[in-house]
Amino acid sequence: MHDIARIRNFCIIAHIDHGKSTLADRFIERARIVDERKLQAQMLDNMDIERERGITIKSQAVTLSYTAKDGLEYILNLVDTPGHVDFSYEVSRAISSCEGAILLVDATQGVEAQTLSNMYMALEHDLEIIPVINKLDMPAANIPDARHQISHDLGLDGDTALCVSGKMGLGIDELFEAIVERVPAPSGSKDAVLRALTFDSHYDPYRGVVVHMRLFDGRIEPGMKIRFMYNDSEYEVEETGHFKLRLAPSDSLSAGEVGYIIAGIKTVSDVRVGDTVTGASNPATEPLPGFREVKPVVYSSIYPMDTADYDELKVAMEKLKLNDASLIYEKDSSAALGFGFRCGFLGMLHLEVVQERLEREYGQAIIMTAPSVRYRLRLARRSEEVTIDNPADYPDPSQIESAEEPYIKAQIITPLAYIGNLITLCVNKRGVQTGFVHLDEKRVELTFEMPLAEVLFDFYDKLKSTSRGYASFDYEISTYKPTDLAKLDILINSKPVDALAQLVYRPSATDRGRRVCERLQGSMDRQQFKIAIQAAIGGTIVARETVNPLRKDVLAKCYGGDITRKRKLLEKQKEGKKRMKMVGDVELTQESFMAVLRENEDEDRR
Repeated sequence: MHDIARIRNFCIIAHIDHGKSTLADRFIERARIVDERKLQAQMLDNMDIERERGITIKSQAVTLSYTAKDGLEYILNLVDTPGHVDFSYEVSRAISSCEGAILLVDATQGVEAQTLSNMYMALEHDLEIIPVINKLDMPAANIPDARHQISHDLGLDGDTALCVSGKMGLGIDELFEAIVERVPAPSGSKDAVLRALTFDSHYDPYRGVVVHMRLFDGRIEPGMKIRFMYNDSEYEVEETGHFKLRLAPSDSLSAGEVGYIIAGIKTVSDVRVGDTVTGASNPATEPLPGFREVKPVVYSSIYPMDTADYDELKVAMEKLKLNDASLIYEKDSSAALGFGFRCGFLGMLHLEVVQERLEREYGQAIIMTAPSVRYRLRLARRSEEVTIDNPADYPDPSQIESAEEPYIKAQIITPLAYIGNLITLCVNKRGVQTGFVHLDEKRVELTFEMPLAEVLFDFYDKLKSTSRGYASFDYEISTYKPTDLAKLDILINSKPVDALAQLVYRPSATDRGRRVCERLQGSMDRQQFKIAIQAAIGGTIVARETVNPLRKDVLAKCYGGDITRKRKLLEKQKEGKKRMKMVGDVELTQESFMAVLRENEDEDRR
């Protein structure tokens, strides 16, 4: 148990690639909680997918001890957070368990879009913000510019910003001292009634659910009976401890500390992120304020490749949900793919990460349908409003009076040189410019209102390639606006494939249909008969491609002779192919489904 006055809880927040994980590595190295031989880059990123992509997906906590200049030992609980807009929910949960935040600004890039939104999130939670300029060692580092932007764009005192190099380890001691001096100690009393906030959890196959928590009041120790206030389930604590890159058991946890508990929890659904844990014998009367309900913006269905694996997929989804609170799912079924789950995601990167985690961590072979957003429809006959995100739920077009789609407020911070190309990109995506602000001599902030559906697939990649990586992008859902909506059906040999159906903006439906047909044609195996791939809106075919049949040379044995003999053989082959087409069934592979999801950038450029 530690003295609450000498505990500091803080997180590192910043835009993508501004050096959060590298700085966290230097903290870990300085605190000597791991052997020098075992030091590696991205110590807190423990998923393979994080290391491969070079991004943080999950917030990770670590407890460090630091002896300050005054000779006292302090306990610092550090939470490293993601930078990508899709994982802002992870950031909000990390922020709620801290009293202070290091706001990192890249000395070569300056203040970017996500820097602003993360700072506002920290201010909402009344955190003490320490501005820090990173990448001091880079040749392109511009410290005066970064200080000016911190003062001008963020409204913080740029002159007091500390300068560090996460890569070289410069200025780390000064930063430790600033954390001890400027971040307030947690409030709360270890003698009060136990109240702890669950901010994350993961599943251990041998010990059950490991609950990550921040204690606000009271203390918790092995042998104690606890209660989860969300559903009144009770458990006996087996182990308490801190995060020191691995789980480090301790005698107890008390107010102000961040740690974990293991209580033999096998029922995954009993643990919920944002829930309050209290004592069973002396419970708290009021739970702690949890987290805002997450609102998914992208929807897609997940099905097992083999329908017999549905139960396995169900268990995998439960365990993944435990570790990813922003994943929303419910049961779904498809005529082509059987039983599966309709899932809500916070963005396309979140969707990709969930897909990769299901395949890698849980060994699931899955198929995902084309992503969609949630539309609002007003039905004429019943004069009621319905929301749909699944093409299977699309009503008869004659019943629809009007349709609306979600719009976003997009903020793009870019150097002046790329303004023209970025405005063209946004206008092509049906964006309307609502703001243009000069931040300084070199940078501007563009504000656009644009449909979320247009941003889903490849907007972020195009933004980066158009601006050579210099533009930064952040968005928030703003409102719903009228749209011209249509359901695009994909037919294989005149049979609709429900899993490939999409809800699209009608004027661009023909282009979308043509692209889907072309991608399917390129990925499908040829059969003994001709396969027609068609895109249709209602009864109107808007695009078609054909997969030509494999053809056996039936004339190989005919050397010269009567032409009627050859015609007879060809007619016989033709009849056989016709018969085969009637009974033949075309199976779509995972590759074919994935081909539809991928955007073909060459076509888009044309």
